[in-house]
Amino acid sequence: METSKPVIVKRMPDRLNQRQARMFLHEVQPFLNTDRPQLVFDCSQIRQMDAAGVDMLLRCMAEVMKRDGELKLAKLSPQAAVILELTRTDRLFEIYESSGDAVKSFQRFLPGTMKNLPVVSPILLKRAEKEIYSEPENSAAA
Repeated sequence: METSKPVIVKRMPDRLNQRQARMFLHEVQPFLNTDRPQLVFDCSQIRQMDAAGVDMLLRCMAEVMKRDGELKLAKLSPQAAVILELTRTDRLFEIYESSGDAVKSFQRFLPGTMKNLPVVSPILLKRAEKEIYSEPENSAAA
C-alpha cells in the first residue's frame, strides 16, 4: 500500500516580476525536483504579475509534470486572475478557492475522476508559452 506524500503549500510573493519570480523559483526548486511533487501555490498576495511571473508558473508546471506530480493554484487575487485569464494560462491549472480545498483535492483521487481533470501535456504548455510571447498576428488581412 502506498503512503501519501505531504502536499506543500507555498505562498507566492506580492510581486511576480523577473527578480521576484527568479527568487521564488529558486525557493521552490527543491520541491519541484522531488518524485511526484504535490504543490499548491497560494496566490492571494499577488498584486502585480508580469510575463516573467507567468513564465515562472509555466516552468514550475513543466517541472512538476516531468516528475509525474501536480501543481495547483489557490486563492487567486483579482490581479493574478486577470493576468492568467489574459494570457490564457488559467486553463492550464486547477484553481481552487482556498489552499485547504486544493490540498484536499490531492486526497480525493478515485477511479473515474480522471475524465474530469484538465489534461495538460508538455506540448500544450510549450504552445501556451509561444502564444504568450509571440507577436500578435495581423488580423487586418481578413
